[in-house]
Amino acid sequence: MKLWSITGNSQKLDGGAMFGNAPRALWERWTTPDDHNRIDLACRALLATPLAGKTVLFEAGIGAFFEPKLRERYGVVEERHVLLDSLAAAGFKPEDIDVIVLSHLHFDHAGGVLEAWREGEPPKLAFPNASYVVGREHWQRALQPHPRDRASFIPELPGLLEATGRLELVDGSHCRTLGSGVRFHYSDGHTPGLMLAEIVGPETIDGEPHGGVVFCADLIPGRPWVHVPITMGYDRNAELLIDEKKTFLGDKLARNVHLFFTHDPGCALAQVVRDEKGRYSTAHEVAELQARMLGS
Repeated sequence: MKLWSITGNSQKLDGGAMFGNAPRALWERWTTPDDHNRIDLACRALLATPLAGKTVLFEAGIGAFFEPKLRERYGVVEERHVLLDSLAAAGFKPEDIDVIVLSHLHFDHAGGVLEAWREGEPPKLAFPNASYVVGREHWQRALQPHPRDRASFIPELPGLLEATGRLELVDGSHCRTLGSGVRFHYSDGHTPGLMLAEIVGPETIDGEPHGGVVFCADLIPGRPWVHVPITMGYDRNAELLIDEKKTFLGDKLARNVHLFFTHDPGCALAQVVRDEKGRYSTAHEVAELQARMLGS
């Protein structure tokens, strides 16, 4: 199996919102804000093939579905659909994608499944042959959003996904579409039922898979958030997320599962490490993946 990091449209969001209650004097060590206090963020997807005999895209980034006014409001940098361009550069067409796994349906993670905005036209899916895998609990959240995060959802998206007839809702460790090749973990601190997909590694030790890659989504958006106390202002329950993150990182460290970051502009993949004080950080950081073998 080979892995690619697929760059999507980038964003600029308020640094204070992205780092929660961490003071600017701290988070400025990790990133430099612009004159509007915004920081650069990637919206990076992970492509794996063959995985269960399929070409699988993990998430799709924010895409280009916003009309110009909203694109500016939410800090989307490029007008074109960057994800599709990046797929083409890696040798893939939208028709080649068999499965899209969505950790959750917030627009900066799922908007890329839609075609670019065209004036006067309704939203349309950009991947004509894809099946979609979504966590069942989060699906219910998308159908009935809380007022706090209602603006984070694309109202038309659940109906479009359901209309394909190729939607699978998941509530366990594995799904029918991908079988034992992908193992799912769940988190509720950012949004209910956030689904974290682990591509199972090639080794098995004491009955547990080792050496895989996990898509960290918004549990750990990038390297600064590996530090357990750091959360986002967008998280619904920061204390719960911190507890979940500590358990998650301990498990990935023990099984040598590498972390794949969607929002880190400079790093796609890293190994999690822990120092003598118990503080987590990263090592062996990789900026991009180009046909990288799983486990290499």
